Amino acid sequence: MVNIDLKGMGVALITPFKEDGGVDFDALLELVEFQVQNGTDYLVVLGTTAETPTLTEGEKQEIVQRVVSQVQRRIPIVLGVGGNCTQAIVDKLKKDDFKGIDAILSVVPYYNKPSQEGIYQHYSAIAKATSLPIVLYNVPGRTGVNMTAETTLRIARDFDHVIAVKEASGNITQMDDIIKNKPDNFQVISGDDGIAFPLIALGAIGVISVIGNAFPQEFSRMVRLALSGDYASARVIHSRFAELFELLFVDGNPAGVKSMLNMMGYIENRLRLPLVPTRIPTYEKIRDVLKRLNIQCC
Repeated sequence: MVNIDLKGMGVALITPFKEDGGVDFDALLELVEFQVQNGTDYLVVLGTTAETPTLTEGEKQEIVQRVVSQVQRRIPIVLGVGGNCTQAIVDKLKKDDFKGIDAILSVVPYYNKPSQEGIYQHYSAIAKATSLPIVLYNVPGRTGVNMTAETTLRIARDFDHVIAVKEASGNITQMDDIIKNKPDNFQVISGDDGIAFPLIALGAIGVISVIGNAFPQEFSRMVRLALSGDYASARVIHSRFAELFELLFVDGNPAGVKSMLNMMGYIENRLRLPLVPTRIPTYEKIRDVLKRLNIQCC
């Protein structure tokens, strides 16, 4: 089993698209290098922010191959491998080549709304299908079901290579419960930029970030300061970006961060249906905030 340290800031990498709708691999690799050179601790590839449900299997494979080749083991790579058909995930884990991948991130099954026992059995099957480190992903706002602290802790205790949970339930009490009662080899990672700072203060080890796509240096510094106990300095950076946290998600993810990256000159402002770019008022509000932060916009 590969050891991996997920302390710090991971970035949920976007997928840039070209005007003709194809994946913009040149822009993708430039973004990857931007992350590697500016403090990102690890990359999360093919997560929610990557618009993964809109990608073909061929595109997914090429994205993974190109990112792995670009990173060259300089930072860890976590790959999104999830779904609502347990057997399909098990088959994928047994058949696919995971060379260059350090861990997998697997979301709670969505749409079919399993019970807590169903969620446990789902992750039990996944854990038995791979020796790769596994990060659970609880995001009830998208999946339709919350994985409780009790279920999370049960999975963590039963499978040593389930090493963390990306918690995006928004329930601080639930997250605190997991942090207080978890095994020593299991960690909690914030799934929301806006609560990364307070959650680290409670004992989380970092964040899987969206805003880090655009501000890896600044946001990773905030995370490191908080982890070191310098809460006053971390709070300054957290407050500086507070307005952007809300604007990034007002028209859905990754519409907000893609509009920001477009303003900064990194990508075309394109998403794949059923996702669409931010509304013009949101776009202009983001531009105004970036100007106040002295960020040069195209």
